[in-house]
Amino acid sequence: MRFSFSCSKCFSSSSDMSTDSPSMQGLQILQNVHAFSFDELKVAANGFRSSNKIGEGGFGSVYKGVLQDGRVVAIKMLSAESKQGHREFMSEIASVSNIHHENLVNLHGGCIDGPCKILVYSHMENGSLAQTLLGGEENRARFGWETRRGISLGIAQGLAFIHEEIKPRIVHRDIKASNILLDKNLCPKVSDFGLSKFFPENFTHVSTRVAGTLGYLAPEYAISGRLTRKTDVYSFGVLLLEIVSGRKATDDFDPVLGEHNLVEKAWEMYKADNLLKLVDPMLDGNFLETEAVGFVKIALLCVQEKCGLRPNMSKAIKMMRGEIDIHNTKITQPGFIIDIMDVKIARKPQSSGRSITGRRSPRLYPL
Repeated sequence: MRFSFSCSKCFSSSSDMSTDSPSMQGLQILQNVHAFSFDELKVAANGFRSSNKIGEGGFGSVYKGVLQDGRVVAIKMLSAESKQGHREFMSEIASVSNIHHENLVNLHGGCIDGPCKILVYSHMENGSLAQTLLGGEENRARFGWETRRGISLGIAQGLAFIHEEIKPRIVHRDIKASNILLDKNLCPKVSDFGLSKFFPENFTHVSTRVAGTLGYLAPEYAISGRLTRKTDVYSFGVLLLEIVSGRKATDDFDPVLGEHNLVEKAWEMYKADNLLKLVDPMLDGNFLETEAVGFVKIALLCVQEKCGLRPNMSKAIKMMRGEIDIHNTKITQPGFIIDIMDVKIARKPQSSGRSITGRRSPRLYPL
């Protein structure tokens, strides 16, 4: 059984859903996705019992389930009360229903039958990077340098695909450790496209509501709502620093030393020519020093304050593979946000993951 979403069935009247908005443009290219019944998914998830819950966020809950054909899946149930969840549901369907890549999460289908809106994805045996690599020293010890290198490249390849290889382009808007899932072979999958935006090829940027997670937000986007593909590049740079260092973006740092977050710490170490100290000590020296330092430099290039100086994702991949020498590349001042008041939002940050959303009318600026 298959179905396609129609505007009349799934959208209520909203200023965010004007006919020229990126979300509505996305609906025009939707292809059919498999339709599950609510009862079918309820059986698969064992009645949505707490013992089957594998995740939770502002959008709702995620349950592990087993379909009738034996497929193990992650059942993402969006909160019925959330208007934001309604928009995110449609955005996620629009973004991932007709694209496939080894480093993007695979959508099996959805459900609008019953009390909730539900998305069904492949189950990832090793959870998210936030749960594993950044979940404590015991977990970090599992991730040797080659594994971290492969994860970093995989994430970059997934982003390059949505930024440069499909039409319309997609900007994810919420690249962070908890949105990178790992399969049984620790292959990374970019997930959670609920905040993503379609990006017409002939536009320089989209001006939209600010949404994302503090610590990963590009400053020009957080302050003005000016969204480009380089917004994701900034977030990737922060994530790359986390992968190399084993530290969270907003870990406890020493403000006396001018350190408020991981980006600032990396910048101070770069200026002191001491980037090797940023590499996770759990690696116990079992890595190629020039490559590890090179990855930190690539991360710093991705978080430069001027977004025009950041590489696109395909260039970042070439740097990571050693096809472009970055060791003599000039790196300028990174951008970072210290004061939450600098972020233009319409409501206070949520308690879970410090995700934020704001309200701005979507506007497109052509070349």
